[in-house]
Amino acid sequence: MTDRANSTPETLVRRAVLREGVSRPLVTPLLQSAVYASPSIATLHAQYDGREQGYTYAREGHPNADLLAGKVDMLEGGQGGIITGSGMAAVTAVLMGLLSAGDHVLGGDQLYGRSLRLMHQDLNRFGIATSVADACDAAAFEAAIRPETKLILLEVVSNPTLRIADVEAIAALAKARGILLAVDNTFTTPRSFRPIDHGADIVIHSVTKLLAGHADVTLGYAVAQDAGHRKAIYDFAVTTGMTPSPYECWLAERGLYTFPLRYDRAEATARALADMLADLPAVKRVIYPGRDDHPDRARAERLLQGRDGNMLSFEVDGGEAAADRLVQAVPDLAFAPTLGDVATTLSHPASSSHRALTPEGRAALGISDGFFRVSVGIEEPEMLLRDFATAVAAV
Repeated sequence: MTDRANSTPETLVRRAVLREGVSRPLVTPLLQSAVYASPSIATLHAQYDGREQGYTYAREGHPNADLLAGKVDMLEGGQGGIITGSGMAAVTAVLMGLLSAGDHVLGGDQLYGRSLRLMHQDLNRFGIATSVADACDAAAFEAAIRPETKLILLEVVSNPTLRIADVEAIAALAKARGILLAVDNTFTTPRSFRPIDHGADIVIHSVTKLLAGHADVTLGYAVAQDAGHRKAIYDFAVTTGMTPSPYECWLAERGLYTFPLRYDRAEATARALADMLADLPAVKRVIYPGRDDHPDRARAERLLQGRDGNMLSFEVDGGEAAADRLVQAVPDLAFAPTLGDVATTLSHPASSSHRALTPEGRAALGISDGFFRVSVGIEEPEMLLRDFATAVAAV
């Protein structure tokens, strides 16, 4: 600290240096600094050359982001992952960092809505060709591959219809053709599925969702197996300012400590809720990977191995009017287009995530005006089942 005997009002703006003691804080410190001071030019050179560990400017990296990335690396079995300002920033950094004009990227046809928008409306402006295919059908993916295809983008479980991608076959196809495979693992999380163990070259997360788990941060994560790919993704993220907030990284790290407990609790409740909804006469169908009536049940068993997650979808008759009655019947149940919070959230894709599609386009995906997606939280299961019974009764 500054020597009080020699301090004057003029020296007040000089930064004090915190001295380390023999003890350490139990909780990770929040280091909100935008810049870091170096003791010499030689030290700064050593940092930039990689001969010394240190930080310079927070856009290029900071301790809270690196600590969080390291923890997600451990969960995913990766190394050298980066944290970005949002999940879509991570998707964008991967695609724009690794692709060039003339390349082609092939995606699953039920990717997250903004990922599809990025592919259909934005990448083409930079000379990157895009197309989509049914991720449940490896033959359809093979037919869609072009000589210039450089990357495949998948989600293991689709949003919101919860179909299971044929990851094994598509991974084998990508490896045989020399194509990079990137998997957005937000829905499944490493608690349920680790893409690297199944042949993925790149893993992406919206840390905003289940990993952070409290709906109070907006962050993303990306990791690549190849060091050159990691650098390309990092360089694009840094150059375009996809910087994560130290405070949000600190919050996400705190949330990550309870991630396994939250996931297991929500998953158990999701199973019970799916079974209860399936028994209600007003419910036309329930989609949950752990149920025997799921269209991809055998693949779910093989890939997820009983870790079927906290997400389910269901459909009721009566169109939007009936759906609105369901929403308003239980006002304490959060109606919000998000997932992964500690509290259960209910979303209506036809009026939110998929509203830009025509009714015919939604119907092709199996999304009607009576279709709902549920992100199950950690509430008391009995209370949640009562809430949904009340909501469906209003239909």
